[in-house]
Amino acid sequence: MRPMANDPFRVLLYSHDSVGLGHTRRNLALAHALADQLPARTGRPVTGMLVTGVGHGTSLDLPDGFDVVMLPGVQKTGAGYRPRHVQVPMADLIDIRGRMLKGVVGGFSPDLIIVDRHAYGVDGELRTTLADVRRWSPQTTVVLGLREVLDEPEATDREWERLGDLGEFRSLFDQIWVYGDKEVHDVRTSGEVPAELADLIRYTGYLATGRHWIPEDPPTPVPFVLTMVGGGSDGVSLCLAAAQAAVPAGHQHVVVTGPQMAEADRLSIQAVATEGTTVVDSVPDGLAMIRRASAVVSMAGYNTVCEVMSTSTPALLVPRELPRQEQLIRARSLHVAGAMDLCRESELAPAQLGTWLEGAVRRSQPRDHLDRDGLDGVASIVCQIATCPDTEPTAGLTTSLTTAQELSHVAS
Repeated sequence: MRPMANDPFRVLLYSHDSVGLGHTRRNLALAHALADQLPARTGRPVTGMLVTGVGHGTSLDLPDGFDVVMLPGVQKTGAGYRPRHVQVPMADLIDIRGRMLKGVVGGFSPDLIIVDRHAYGVDGELRTTLADVRRWSPQTTVVLGLREVLDEPEATDREWERLGDLGEFRSLFDQIWVYGDKEVHDVRTSGEVPAELADLIRYTGYLATGRHWIPEDPPTPVPFVLTMVGGGSDGVSLCLAAAQAAVPAGHQHVVVTGPQMAEADRLSIQAVATEGTTVVDSVPDGLAMIRRASAVVSMAGYNTVCEVMSTSTPALLVPRELPRQEQLIRARSLHVAGAMDLCRESELAPAQLGTWLEGAVRRSQPRDHLDRDGLDGVASIVCQIATCPDTEPTAGLTTSLTTAQELSHVAS
């Protein structure tokens, strides 16, 4: 049955959220793109829910028609996940989260479910719900959304093995969206995604151009350079070096430590800050700051990189290298592509940062040779799902599907 023109298209975006802010920020960017584009392109209103486990979820700048569901928080340790706040056994917390997920998905009845990065969620909490969706609502499209770099193949092999039967995965997921440019880094040739799933992959482009942002009010009054470390839980060394770096003449330096950095670490960074450097724990909108900055120093998390790529602001990436190689792989790939500069953490020093900043404020760094239109790419795919789910993939979007049978599987 064709959807009624006035029937809202329902989107549910799930992110497990244990470290940092990246998963929720990625889904929030998608929510804004869908809210902005779908009504005009399909004639249908859109509504949605972001399911997240991070404490700032209730203060997100949501698009109209979207709401947030907060799951009890978890955090990752060397031995796996554990409750972030409540003092109950992890098995009990997973049971609570699983029941909440089942209730939300069952009650909301989404047309599209986008699962960010971890297919079955924390300790498999989403697995039963996705199986239920196939029984309750076989027409619902279920997608796994992946950043363009996962990790070294040896590490990702173990992750896929922990998921179990890939046949079960194929029965639960219709597509895999990779939010990147395959010419910069391709998870199919790198071995980060099993060959058995390659036919489900569709490259969208980086989620960069068209990101929602809130202009500064009031704007920073003088030219400035910017250092950012995402949530901040692992950004102490970069912030310490940046705070001590010489500030380019005629500029200020804003160092954003992130809301998850320990207070003691933030105070130690403030204590060594040079003249002209201001240390803050957060800013209202990171992209607004990046757009106005003369140069940016940051770690190499996906969302910050995408925000920088939406501009021509020069950027120096100082990637985290443990416990995952993801940021280092991303930084190297973008450096080779001519989009970003690279400094290894082992080479990080205030003098080196100061020298880079001094040169960076005198130039720009164009990135229009990369595919940065992933938000539009995702909206194009979703427009098909919302209006005519049995059609072939939109021309211009990267897909490895070649047979009529495979195309039918993706659209099912």
